[in-house]
Amino acid sequence: MKGTKIYSILKLKCPQCHEGDFFESHLYDLKKLGHVLEECSNCKASYVPEPGFYFGAMYVSYGLGVALFVSIWASANWFFEEVSVGLQITLVIGSIFLFGPFIYALSKIIWANMFIHYKENDAK
Repeated sequence: MKGTKIYSILKLKCPQCHEGDFFESHLYDLKKLGHVLEECSNCKASYVPEPGFYFGAMYVSYGLGVALFVSIWASANWFFEEVSVGLQITLVIGSIFLFGPFIYALSKIIWANMFIHYKENDAK
């Protein structure tokens, strides 16, 4: 639903107007991995309010990574009766490589949404 932080996060749209794109390219473009635009193309909101703004996104990324680790580890134990530790580690490492770019980008958009708030007037 437009106007909520979840909308901005899931659609990867501007936290302020929910119209403009947040990233330069798609999430798995390895040449532009996680590159955030300087400002919104629609409302001209700055995506980089201060130097080093996205360093705090590391904390969000850590939390998302731990959630992924616990989910994979618990699922392996829940769905398989006999699963080796080696297989569990392989599943976790494989999922980190597979979902790493997504977690990296998701942590940045979540961090931005914590500090940049929706303004309905800017969406028009």
